[in-house]
Amino acid sequence: MTLRSSRSPKAPLSNATAPLLEKGFRPFFLLGGGFAALAVPLWLVALRGGLQPGGAFGAMQWHAHEMLFGFSSAIIAGFLLTAVSNWTKRETATGWRLAALAILWAGGRLAVFFAAQLPQFLPALIDFAFLPTLALACALPLLAARSKRNYGFIGLLSGLAIANGVAHTGALLGDIATVRTAHRLALDGIVLMMVLVTARIVPMFTKSALRLAWVRSVRVFEISAIASLILLTLADIWPGSNRISAPLAGAAGVLLLARMRFWGSLRTSHEPLLWILHVGTSWIPLGLLLRAASALTPLVPESSALHALTAGAIGSLTLGMMARVSLGHTGRLLEAPPVVTASFLCIIAAGLVRVAAPILPGSQYLTLVTIATVAWSIAFALFLARYWAVLVSPRVDAD
Repeated sequence: MTLRSSRSPKAPLSNATAPLLEKGFRPFFLLGGGFAALAVPLWLVALRGGLQPGGAFGAMQWHAHEMLFGFSSAIIAGFLLTAVSNWTKRETATGWRLAALAILWAGGRLAVFFAAQLPQFLPALIDFAFLPTLALACALPLLAARSKRNYGFIGLLSGLAIANGVAHTGALLGDIATVRTAHRLALDGIVLMMVLVTARIVPMFTKSALRLAWVRSVRVFEISAIASLILLTLADIWPGSNRISAPLAGAAGVLLLARMRFWGSLRTSHEPLLWILHVGTSWIPLGLLLRAASALTPLVPESSALHALTAGAIGSLTLGMMARVSLGHTGRLLEAPPVVTASFLCIIAAGLVRVAAPILPGSQYLTLVTIATVAWSIAFALFLARYWAVLVSPRVDAD
């Protein structure tokens, strides 16, 4: 079945505005995809002792920080800057304002990577500035339009900004425990954002594309799962709260599985732009259930739960949304060419191997991490190869 293009409202833009700066998804999907393809191999080099990026963070926490506040924040920016414009019929950031946001994000990546060579507080200041600026760019149109349903995204962006500030403060003070807590809270916030977004779009896209009248969200499961995730985030503020956070993670995982009961996931096998969203959404409860299990048995490493949520859920959902949004908002048919389907398969393989790596014998760990890294980078390289022209060109239905 062929999916038709989703027409987004055309903004009244100056003729001088380059296509790349017309909407937030264009520069941030390119930057985020390129960074994803490059940063994970750089971490693998660091893991093998060839690099020491991140200054006070150290290589391991640099990797965590950049996957959350670098890669994930770029895709969140691209999605929200575009979505808020659609929700409110008001512009968020275009033209030079969008370029300034993109430069600020890129400056943060360079500053954090080369932190050891820069004045002590400068990388933290540059990197911290991005999320509050993004929150302001999204908040102004939401507040002006009184789009109360979407105010929660302002809160989530603000929470991510606070977590980033705490992470930098902890790193500068040499308090790695605080850095880890900040990163855990940031991941909680990103998971909550993914749950909110998938609840809105995945059943809607599936019902519309497959014309299945019974596809729907069950509100009681949605609300209960979101409440569990909020409580989990609050519990994670205090170190050593595993007695509370583990059952909350388990409860949230069960509820998030239950909410997909009427989503028609098994009917999407012929539509790559749909099934990748269902697969990505399924990683969220799996990661939460693995987190609960890791508190009960050493047979389930906490690292496996962590990477189910990051390499699995964040990787699959971001790639799926980047592919879909880029087509829909440039006036193209929602069809995945073979190279895009191949990128989806690579990102799923990367997630599976990365989750399995800590479980299998230790002698295989580096080999499996290398395989996962290669699959991850190929996935985003394929996206860039196929979508570069799409993201820098005018809409195909432009007047």
